[in-house]
Amino acid sequence: MLHHCEQTKPIEACGILSGSRKGQCEKIWKMKNMKQSKYSFEMNQNDLEKRLRLLQKNNEVLTGIYHSHPTAAPYPSKQDIANAHYPDAAYIIVSLAHSKPKVRCFRINHRTMCPMKIKLWN
Repeated sequence: MLHHCEQTKPIEACGILSGSRKGQCEKIWKMKNMKQSKYSFEMNQNDLEKRLRLLQKNNEVLTGIYHSHPTAAPYPSKQDIANAHYPDAAYIIVSLAHSKPKVRCFRINHRTMCPMKIKLWN
């Protein structure tokens, strides 16, 4: 996930995370940012729906949605909050504004965000 975000800079990277029903991420699915923007992202809805069907077929669930902020802090923007449509998913933001990436995780439901702990590994 971090590598994908760094590779995509200065454009915002985005993708989804999947795993078992226990909520642990087991797979990372890179998605294309249709906006190709430094300040926002949008996943192709058809590609996202295909991935979600594949997860269901493989008895996996959507555990998270990630994107990068190439020049901003790792906090959801108003647009990020407005576009958060999966309340059971963790929303992970990777900030690349400094030499070392910073990662924050949030639960977003009904336009309300709540910070979550995240544990990263290779």
